[in-house]
Amino acid sequence: MKKANGIVLDKPGKPDYLTPASFRLIVLLETVSKILERLSALRLASAARSLGLLHPNQCGSLAGLGCFDAVATLTHEVRLLQAASFEVSTLFLDVKGGFDIVCANKLAMILTRGGVSAYLVAWIKSFLSKRQCRLIFQGAPKVFCPVGVGPPQGSPISPLLFVLYIASLHPTILQGLAIIYVDGLTITVGSDSVRSNIRALQYYFSIIQRQCADLGVAFSVPKTELIHWRTLKDCSDISFALIMINDMLFPPSQVVRWLGYWPTPTLHSSVHFLRRLALAKASFTTICQFSAAGKGLSSWCNRKLVFSAILPILTYGCDLFFPDAATLRKFDTFWHVVLRWTTNCFYTTALGALYREALLPPISSIGKHRRRSAAIRLVYTPSEFNPAMARIPESVPIWDQGCSADNHRFLLRGSTKAIHFTCSKSVNPVRDAFFFFFFCHMQGRSQGNMFLLLDEKDHTWLKKKHDDESR
Repeated sequence: MKKANGIVLDKPGKPDYLTPASFRLIVLLETVSKILERLSALRLASAARSLGLLHPNQCGSLAGLGCFDAVATLTHEVRLLQAASFEVSTLFLDVKGGFDIVCANKLAMILTRGGVSAYLVAWIKSFLSKRQCRLIFQGAPKVFCPVGVGPPQGSPISPLLFVLYIASLHPTILQGLAIIYVDGLTITVGSDSVRSNIRALQYYFSIIQRQCADLGVAFSVPKTELIHWRTLKDCSDISFALIMINDMLFPPSQVVRWLGYWPTPTLHSSVHFLRRLALAKASFTTICQFSAAGKGLSSWCNRKLVFSAILPILTYGCDLFFPDAATLRKFDTFWHVVLRWTTNCFYTTALGALYREALLPPISSIGKHRRRSAAIRLVYTPSEFNPAMARIPESVPIWDQGCSADNHRFLLRGSTKAIHFTCSKSVNPVRDAFFFFFFCHMQGRSQGNMFLLLDEKDHTWLKKKHDDESR
């Protein structure tokens, strides 16, 4: 079960494909091996959480955590520091090599010191040793060769092993935050001036770099980015202060791509959604080649293509942000074109009939549904496992006391079996959490304040309602 086939895929957007760094190797493992690795990953994740081997701000590669949680945590921290009249800056770093840097002996030492069971450490050490792989591409010799690098990319346990290996890279920041999402590290600091932020970022980077030397970890220089956050009401001059990392100067960016989001210094959503619209149009152009208007696939098959290949690209990020009025009109125009292609209706068809015929709602309704679903998922996430949930004030009534912490892995799947309520039948926590957190989210976004912000009157009314129903 230690033999695997490696599929060589080219990375999109590279200037040339003359170097191995322009390709990605996906390992195809045996089915029985992947089942065993999945079971071991569940056991290791539970042990790592209970033993405190994972940092509270760790996102990604863990069940119940996603890009939404990482971006929501970052935006909350930025708005919180700006509310205290601080200048805020963030440095985006990317670990070079990814899974290949994991050393089996060092990882086994980290797990042993952390208190992981000896049998599990021995299994992981055996899993990472004496592996063989053969590359599958045109003209390649089909022979197995020994592999001496980290866990295979494609294994269910590889992301978790990588996260545990670099868990010590989280620095302690007094006024700021450090988030690691798989191989991406962000350092956010706040102070009275941008120059002070630059010095603080260089100081924390030097600390991380010394820790990286012990683990054999390095950062990819071309992927390093810097951004200085601003508020919409800030009338001061835009700061272009540079930062020097490894004898290289990095200017501040006006748009940063992180986890599929394109945040700007003012956290305005228009740039992000215009990029998503361009990607959706490119995907739609490709799909139209398979089925021209009036012929080709049936309307039901077209709807499946739209629902699976266009809608996720177009609405990515709607769970946290929402497009402004001008961007929403562009979304609606493109969405109407997609619906007419799906149903093969006339251009003059009424929009109400078009939505019903295509069985696809308007973009505004989809955005509201995504935000409500994200709010429900967040309210049932244990606060000790999710950095976004941990930043909700303690006075806010939540319903994670009735959830089983062992079943946090079901949160992203929407399974109702993972939720065990301890309240009476007269209380409907799903309904109350639904409206409460959706209202919190919309209230904070409409006023431009920090994440999940309520005014005092609404907070008092909702808390009293929750206490009455609990009694």
